[in-house]
Amino acid sequence: MSNRKYRYNAGTCKYEPIYTTGRSFLKSLTVFLSVSFLIALGGFLYYSKNYESLDEQLLKRKNKSLQTEWSILRHRIKNATRELTALVDKDDNNYRVILDTEPLSPGMRKAGTGGREKLHTKELKEFPVLLDSYQQLEQLKHQLDVEVQSYKVIDKMLDEKIKMWASRPAIQPINNKQLQQLHLTYGSRFHPIFHVFLDHKGLDFAATNGTPVYATGDGLVTMAYSSSSYGNVVYLNHGHGFETRYAHLSRFAVQAGQRVKRGQVIAYVGNTGHSVSSHLHYEVLFNDQHINPINFFQRDLNNKEYDKLIEEGSKSVEPLD
Repeated sequence: MSNRKYRYNAGTCKYEPIYTTGRSFLKSLTVFLSVSFLIALGGFLYYSKNYESLDEQLLKRKNKSLQTEWSILRHRIKNATRELTALVDKDDNNYRVILDTEPLSPGMRKAGTGGREKLHTKELKEFPVLLDSYQQLEQLKHQLDVEVQSYKVIDKMLDEKIKMWASRPAIQPINNKQLQQLHLTYGSRFHPIFHVFLDHKGLDFAATNGTPVYATGDGLVTMAYSSSSYGNVVYLNHGHGFETRYAHLSRFAVQAGQRVKRGQVIAYVGNTGHSVSSHLHYEVLFNDQHINPINFFQRDLNNKEYDKLIEEGSKSVEPLD
């Protein structure tokens, strides 16, 4: 069937075929294209207004992921800051107090902060949230560096303190479980042999001949020899200014130059030198000055035992050397 179109001619009273000219076709095509363009433009504008592009959707998804990671990072910064604050508190108020040293000053902990961040913050000024977190991280890193160095110093001090505590005289030089063998004769007393008042620079422990004598702290045997007054005597250098002496011994268990540990047998009780009966004469010196050894026994005894030691020692007033 033909697709040709016809038009009625009233003059001839006939239907005559319509012949399309090039100009008419061009006009129709222009109208069609214009209407199509307007419809497409309207659709594009509507879609752009109400729907996001694929790139925008991808960027928003990536941005959301970065925000989540940033939130986690800020949370970790807060936790790290809190944990570091706890370490600083233990450093200043626990460890350094125990080690009898001054805590780090606030100036020492803050010194040097801000120097490194100046090199990197120009491009971050337009992003204050990022800049704030960056500065927090820089400060946290500096404080952590300071604390690491501080703990290294504490570790060295602790090693030295452990050596000092092990070396310091801290126990009784003989086994005195009953706490009845000590004679509190430190200071001026009437000498049982010379019958004059002389200073007595140590304490006496009554004990049978051959009773073991123990080093009261780690140290070095500087002398183990026979003296006219002390009889057989041992000198221990404990370092850190401390020295102990053990006199009127029957025999030695160590020799000069030997290192000993606290509680190690170094000699045996005797009655040599200027002595009237078998006993141990014990002295403690700090920086070459005599100190009453009673001040060091409390580390080896509880308060009740210490009080009993003093009470029992006060009953024996007759000097033994």
